Amino acid sequence: QVQLVESGGGLVQAGGSLRLSCAASGIIFSHNTMGWYRQTPGKQRELVALITSGNITYYADSVKGRFTISRENAKNTAYLQMNNLKPEDTAVYICNARPSAEYAYWGQGTQVTVSS
Repeated sequence: QVQLVESGGGLVQAGGSLRLSCAASGIIFSHNTMGWYRQTPGKQRELVALITSGNITYYADSVKGRFTISRENAKNTAYLQMNNLKPEDTAVYICNARPSAEYAYWGQGTQVTVSS
């Protein structure tokens, strides 16, 4: 059974930092592209960042220079370091694991709230 468990969300003031973690089980973690998405009410789920099995990274323009995605295969964990947070970063952040183009697994999400 595949499980992706996010942690690290919370309430932070604008300009602050948070580090999200996604602990995976039930998959061959090192073979998966890991991604972070975010969702706010009434809006489509948005890709924030991803990291491939070969450590190639991608970032949405809105977070470039502020967020860093990383992975630790020995711990089956992906991270999202978020710096200089802005109120518009407020969302539920959801972890995604993709072993191939055809399959994807999702976590339940962790709430990030940035106050102005």
